[in-house]
Amino acid sequence: MRDAVIVEAVRTPVGRGKPDGALHAGHPADLLARTLAVLVERAGIDPALVDDVIGGVVTQAGEQGANITRTAVLAAGFPEHVPAMTVDRQCGSSQQALHIAAQGVQSGAYDVAIACGVESMSRVPMGSAVPPGVDPYGTMLAERYPGGLVRQGISAELIAARWDLPREELDAYAYESHQRAAGAWKNGEFDREVAWTGWRDESVRPGTSPEALAGLPPAYRDERVAERFPEIGWRITAGNASPVNDGAAAVLVVAADVARRLGLRPRARFHGFAVTGDDPLLMLTAIIPATGKVLARSGLDLDDIDLFEVNEAFAPVVLAWQRETGADLARVNVRGGAIAIGHPLGASGARLMTTLLHALEDRGGRFGLQTMCEAGGLANATVIERL
Repeated sequence: MRDAVIVEAVRTPVGRGKPDGALHAGHPADLLARTLAVLVERAGIDPALVDDVIGGVVTQAGEQGANITRTAVLAAGFPEHVPAMTVDRQCGSSQQALHIAAQGVQSGAYDVAIACGVESMSRVPMGSAVPPGVDPYGTMLAERYPGGLVRQGISAELIAARWDLPREELDAYAYESHQRAAGAWKNGEFDREVAWTGWRDESVRPGTSPEALAGLPPAYRDERVAERFPEIGWRITAGNASPVNDGAAAVLVVAADVARRLGLRPRARFHGFAVTGDDPLLMLTAIIPATGKVLARSGLDLDDIDLFEVNEAFAPVVLAWQRETGADLARVNVRGGAIAIGHPLGASGARLMTTLLHALEDRGGRFGLQTMCEAGGLANATVIERL
């Protein structure tokens, strides 16, 4: 197989997913189109050479329907012969897009591909693809799981209970995420990766405190759920969970030999991939087996990994993962995570990869591992090697 390498990676600043958010006014197709245009401009590559554009979007409805990735490719001014498709692996959609792009390059199906993602949660609310009263599961799933599945927030509560993670620890983790993200912005660590100068991630709260986080009420308290799961301690709040956001990100993936021929600088190569499933009731724990699987496939140990990006959908997701893997939290989400930066669903996989690449370069690390929990009990994991 050929090496698949990353030549360029960019992201928008992450906006608040509210009508007053900085990115709300822009159509999501335009948001992604602007990001794609910046990507190829920075890379110095003719977009006519792109064999395929794979985009991740979670809520593929309304303004994010009708294969929005193809719409964005045309809106960005790419030649009409450049194809595009939109994939859905829930929160890991654009990480799955990265896998498809890189594996296509490795196999010889592509020479040049773009993996990207977008989500405008302020314009296309989460869950709006399934109208009220519509059952997306059917009867056979209900027969396998008689009690029924639950919302992700309840899954996060179940994880906190199972791993005995106290509220104070969850809030302390959230506070650290904001401090790291605020420090990264202050020190200019995000400047190279963000596509638009003068903009910042809107959800980062430099002035938050452990006391402020401790004062927030539980976000998912439900007496009917409490009857079913009496072990739940109602520890998940708006402060130790990721917010609602808008954003886009894109990564240029090229065959190593093609990059040399075109005079492009390879910055990292894809070293390993994994995708797996786990208990759909806990839903967010598949990152634990996915991490072990990608390390085994890569021939690496945990200690070989210099930096980790683990999506902070909820604080207990990362903390349970850390307890099971033994990873050093000092190397995890070193520039803050989704609790602070934000989680624009379909864009998050490409956003994490963009941040991981730049952090590895700035810190002189070699290997980086990224993993994302996904609805339905799924997870992607990816290892890259800085070149």
